[in-house]
Amino acid sequence: MGVLATATLWTLPGLLLTLALHLALCSRPHRDYCVLGAGPAGLQMASFLQRAGRDYTVFERAPAPGSFFTRYPRHRKLISINKRYTGKANAEFNLRHDWNSLLSHDPRLLFRHYSTAYFPDAGDMVRYLSDFANRLGLHVRYDTTIVHVTLEKDSQAWNGHYFVLTDQKGQAYQCSVLLVATGLSVPNQVDFPGSEHVEGYESVSVDPKDFVGQNVLILGRGNSAFETAENILGVTNFVHMLSRSRVRLSWATHYVGDVRAINNGLLDTYQLKSLDGLLESDLTDLAIVKDHKGKFHITLKFFLEEANASQSADSITLPQDDNDNFAMRVAYDRVIRCLGWKFDFSIFNYSLRLSSGNEFNKKYPLIRASYESKGSRGLFILGTASHSVDYRKSAGGFIHGFRYTVRAVHRLLEHRHHGVAWPSTEHPITQLTSSIVRRVNEASGLYQMFSVLADVILLKENAMAFEYLEEFPMQMLAQLETLTGRKARHGLFVINMEYGKNFSGPDKDVFFYDRSVGHTEDAWQSNFLHPVLYYYRHLPTEQEVRFRPAHWPLPRPAAIHHIVEDFLTDWTAPVGHILPLRRFLENCLNTDLRSFYAESCFLFTLTRQKLPPFCQQGYLKMQGLVSTERLRHHGVESRLLRDYAAMGQHLDDSSLQPGNRKPVGHHLAPGPLIQSLDRDKEEL
Repeated sequence: MGVLATATLWTLPGLLLTLALHLALCSRPHRDYCVLGAGPAGLQMASFLQRAGRDYTVFERAPAPGSFFTRYPRHRKLISINKRYTGKANAEFNLRHDWNSLLSHDPRLLFRHYSTAYFPDAGDMVRYLSDFANRLGLHVRYDTTIVHVTLEKDSQAWNGHYFVLTDQKGQAYQCSVLLVATGLSVPNQVDFPGSEHVEGYESVSVDPKDFVGQNVLILGRGNSAFETAENILGVTNFVHMLSRSRVRLSWATHYVGDVRAINNGLLDTYQLKSLDGLLESDLTDLAIVKDHKGKFHITLKFFLEEANASQSADSITLPQDDNDNFAMRVAYDRVIRCLGWKFDFSIFNYSLRLSSGNEFNKKYPLIRASYESKGSRGLFILGTASHSVDYRKSAGGFIHGFRYTVRAVHRLLEHRHHGVAWPSTEHPITQLTSSIVRRVNEASGLYQMFSVLADVILLKENAMAFEYLEEFPMQMLAQLETLTGRKARHGLFVINMEYGKNFSGPDKDVFFYDRSVGHTEDAWQSNFLHPVLYYYRHLPTEQEVRFRPAHWPLPRPAAIHHIVEDFLTDWTAPVGHILPLRRFLENCLNTDLRSFYAESCFLFTLTRQKLPPFCQQGYLKMQGLVSTERLRHHGVESRLLRDYAAMGQHLDDSSLQPGNRKPVGHHLAPGPLIQSLDRDKEEL
């Protein structure tokens, strides 16, 4: 029986079966989309792919999502705002001030339900991300460390190649599109003599008791350095902070990655002469020498180079030997490195060309404004690692910013690989002003990703209608038609949020008197964040975008309009905000965007060659705004109509002949406009 079974196996069908089993065992699992990392950016992309019904897998090396937040920040307090109350019920507006929530359609997945603290604990973020993944049923492979990524050419693949991922067990996976959301995970280090004596932020003790009565030197000038100093200020003899650049405060630069007020207690103690201090020097020029007591001394590298190799540490020349008031002549008990993080390039094969080799691209991958790798089509960088697009300019390196850039990438992929055009809404031109006003007052993506993501309005033929696209990457404007599937044949508006060009900066006085602009005619000088509209008669070319004027986010437009800054960031003032906006739009379109009563439209048909769009789309289609008693009362209360009844004016009885009487229930037409002292209000 056994011999017969063996003979059967080696027949032709048996060979085919054996071969099929071998191929099945050796083949690589294929996914259309592979996401590396189950942090905020990776989970955000997974939620979009899941909702669109795409084939994807998230690979995560830890046993749960958000592994970065299980260790960092070391002192556990996040610096992302959790503002739970705004006085508004609008969910989109509230996201402007919620810096931790990811985007979803589940109201339970708002971070405000996970912490009441204004600056939450990192543990709350871990719990939130776990719930986000579980409640949405995201496809995550935990405990899977991808150790190598390479390309495999294939003309049948979406992008002409597949991405091949190999995990710690040697299992390979094949992907059509690779989405890297691994963040910045490698500590920055500076190699100088004595650097082996330095403790890293990632491993130094966070117990203040370990620093009692010590002299501490911190290398670095960012939030991790100030966070570390804040933790030990009350127990040390003093803390000195050393870096090659001056300190940058986020309230002065308007860049959320600079030093936040919650951590800058050392600035007080330094300026108020309480022993702590800040120093500037290039770390590569220094050296650290350890004496026989275990204390650390700061010297200059060339002193070490001049010294004899056989000399003991105690006999090496120190700067104070030549200059007895050298600032760092004291000995330190500990030196701590807090120099930030960089991207881990080690797992990516050189064929992916993620780095150009210069200093900036050693920190961040080399990507386009669409967040796609410059070296490998189909490879996108998400989250903190994508911050090279708007480094020191906007919020793309932080959750409240990259949740929107991730959505933009997903929309690009939907069009490229699935033929789904960029989401848009179409409206009659009469709704243009109100659509813009609504977005600039509510939209969170515009507000947080200022000068990076912009709304685009595509005009239809004869400017009788428009198509509204939200949060498109501004620097890709020249490729808008290719990337979105939408056409820009009849002109377009681009709506962006901007700070004043000369307002922010580490050397600027952002509290100077008269820093705000209140008059409409000075709107272009607005300093605080405010909406700016660019009007183009045609889509700018790639060359125009590339060679745009210095410090301009876009090429020079046919017309530009600044909506004057507002203390409440509420751009709804009828005279100060809406009227100048409407006039600008009318000038660009050579039309009248106001709404009219049916009687006015009737008069226009007799007296004008070109009717306002409202009359064309309303009155001529028998949809005009008819006068009613309620509207008449409203007109009287707003001083737009005369109140004839209150003035005691009556129609002459002789005029009310039987042939002149009006039908019962027919309301009087509106009376003439009152001459207002304020012509702007009258125009409204």
